[in-house]
Amino acid sequence: MDNTNSSQTAKDAVVTAKNKKIQLEELTPKEIVKQLDTYIIGQEKAKKKVAIALRNRTRRQKLPEDIREEIAPKNIMMIGPTGVGKTEIARRLAKLCGAPFLKVEATKYTEVGYVGRDVESMIRDLMAVSFNLVKDEMHDQLRDSVKDKVTEDLLDLLLPGSNAKKNKKEGTLPLTIFGTPANQTHEKNTDVNENKIAPNNRTEEDGSATGSEEQQKLSTRDKFAQMLKDGKLEDREVEIVVSKSNRIPSMEIIAGGSMEDMESAMQNITSMINGGNKSKKKTVTIAEARTILTEEHLDRMIDPDKVSDIAKERAEQMGIIFIDEIDKIAVASGNGSDVSREGVQRDILPIVEGSQVNTKYGVVDTTHILFIAAGAFNMSKPSDLVPELQGRFPLRVELDSLNADDFKRILTEPKNSLTRQYEALLSTEGVTINFNPDAIVSLSKLAADVNQSVENIGARRLHTVMETLLEDLSFDADEHKGETIEITPEYVNERLKDISLNQDLSKYIL
Repeated sequence: MDNTNSSQTAKDAVVTAKNKKIQLEELTPKEIVKQLDTYIIGQEKAKKKVAIALRNRTRRQKLPEDIREEIAPKNIMMIGPTGVGKTEIARRLAKLCGAPFLKVEATKYTEVGYVGRDVESMIRDLMAVSFNLVKDEMHDQLRDSVKDKVTEDLLDLLLPGSNAKKNKKEGTLPLTIFGTPANQTHEKNTDVNENKIAPNNRTEEDGSATGSEEQQKLSTRDKFAQMLKDGKLEDREVEIVVSKSNRIPSMEIIAGGSMEDMESAMQNITSMINGGNKSKKKTVTIAEARTILTEEHLDRMIDPDKVSDIAKERAEQMGIIFIDEIDKIAVASGNGSDVSREGVQRDILPIVEGSQVNTKYGVVDTTHILFIAAGAFNMSKPSDLVPELQGRFPLRVELDSLNADDFKRILTEPKNSLTRQYEALLSTEGVTINFNPDAIVSLSKLAADVNQSVENIGARRLHTVMETLLEDLSFDADEHKGETIEITPEYVNERLKDISLNQDLSKYIL
């Protein structure tokens, strides 16, 4: 592929990344809920609210500029016990629409007082997620266009000097970034120098021999190219020269970033001073070299500034930040003033309201980022948050606790349910397990009883129950190779009888 075609392909990738939001127009609220139902059982009220919030973001993009800026996202606060699907709803929602998504724990900002870690770091982290998301999309768009170039590079590594004729004709040198073994460059330069110094000293016989040698090299190169295509050389090792970037960290990070950003920048500067960014040789397999070379070619084809611009717009207009454990920074009434937790609330407030945050990709406006907060609120209530922060989460939805019927559906209905996961895991050992419907009912009832008797940890209880049920089978799986194990109610009762009979259930299940 010539440079013109490569440039056009790169431009097409940029256009595709910019138009990513057009795909969201097909996601109606009903379709969004339908997609969420594939992975999350129940919680219809929460699904409905997040579906409307996401759809409104698409609707906003179609409005005239003057009114578009006035419409702020309706942030959502989810209230409910742990393990009922709060985080999963937000994560699946972001994945569904290809939006940058970040989950943060509100409590981490209180680790060293309310000035412990810069709250604005959540926006910098979101921007980094957005940048990588856009970059990966553009790489996927361009990946097919660099296959031929990567193949040529691999052939240069496998057959040093076999591409010398092409290099002489084009007047170019081999790749400098990943380079070739030292003897390849030496051989090519020697050939060129010999031709320049004594072009007439060769006899016809020498010329014939040289031509025959070149034909043999080309023939060998074609054979190796076919072997690469057939995947016969994937495990062969080659030596490549990898050179790192020597870009100096942006002073914007140091001036407007957090302490962690400054530490990272200083480490980069120290590494450069110590020569840490120089090229180094690396021995890898052909499969690994193909991945490295492909990424290098892709990085050269895209403009980081354009990626930053698209990522910035994506983060500002479609970004979603999930703030978990927000109830832990609420000050319960009657407990007096808690400076640390109140301080975190007031630090989060301007971010949610809309502010300008410095990142290494540029200044990000948080006005139209969607914030979803979640908390159990078993020791406090939403009204214990500062009034200004409460007002920034106008939509509130209470998620329901899970019962035995919900557990039964969770074990069987989702696309990658727990029963399917364990069936797949044990199948790698040659063991087939079949879950009897009545056994699933028994497991569901037991999980619900344990949640009610000990501590309600929601669907996470199923993980501990299933692990206890299949512990012996997983341990001795090699002894049951080729067997089919039926998981019946009797099997469940036998393995979990101590748990079901003992009142101190926490002794057996965390």
